[in-house]
Amino acid sequence: MSTRASAAEWYATRTLADGVTHIEEPFIQAFYRCNIWHVRGRDRDMLVDSGMGVVSLREWVPLVTERSLTAVASHTHFDHIGCHHEFDQRVVHRDEAEILAQPGRRATLADPYVSDDIFERVPPEPFAATTYTVKAAPATRLVEGGDVIDLGDRVFEVIHTPGHSPGGIALWEARSGILFSGDIVYDGPLIEDTYHANAADYERSMRRLLELPVSVVHGGHFPSYGRERHRQIIREWLDGKESAG
Repeated sequence: MSTRASAAEWYATRTLADGVTHIEEPFIQAFYRCNIWHVRGRDRDMLVDSGMGVVSLREWVPLVTERSLTAVASHTHFDHIGCHHEFDQRVVHRDEAEILAQPGRRATLADPYVSDDIFERVPPEPFAATTYTVKAAPATRLVEGGDVIDLGDRVFEVIHTPGHSPGGIALWEARSGILFSGDIVYDGPLIEDTYHANAADYERSMRRLLELPVSVVHGGHFPSYGRERHRQIIREWLDGKESAG
C-alpha cells in the first residue's frame, strides 16, 4: 500500500451546471468512491451524501460552510454518510433512520468492505481500516416518497427507491430535469446483493425511474450521464432480469 494522503489533498471539487458542485475523494478506488453533491439554493444549500468521513468536509471543503445547509442521505452505507454528523440538518428516509443514528460496521457495510485495499492512498492518521466506523448522526428530519427538500427557489421531490437498501431515495427537480439517483442506478456495476437488498423492490424502483424525463443523472458513483444513457442503463438492466427469469 502507498503512503498516506494528507487531509489537504483528500477532496477534489468540480463546478457543474445549475448550481451543482461535485465533491469526491480521489484516493478511494472508483468502485467504492461516493459522489458527494453540493447544490446551491436561494435560501439554503443541500448536500447529497457526505463520503466516508475519514477527513472532515467542513474543515477541508469551505463550500459546505458558506451557507445554511441540509445534508441528505441517499441511503446509509458507510461511503455515503461519513460526514453527516458535521451538519445540523440531517435528512434520511424513515426506513434507515435507525442506521443513521446507530451506524454499526455491519449495518453500514463497513464490514466487510473497508480495508486498505479500497484506497489508492490511505487516509491520513489516525485512520485504520480495522477500527473505522461511521459516527452517529441522528436525523433531524425523516422523509418518505413525495416529500420535498425546499431550497427556496428550488424544490427536490423525494422518490423512495428501495432495492439496493430499504430506505434508498432519489431526489428529482422537475424544473431542471436533474435527478440525484443515489445507488439505485448509476453508470457502473450495480450492487444488488447487500444484506438488506430486495430484488422485487429493485425492479419496481428501476421501472419508476425509467420514465422520468431526466436531463442529467448525478448518481452515487461513477460519472453523470444524460437521458438517453439513463434509459439505456435501465432497459438493459430490465432486459437482463427478464432473460434470467
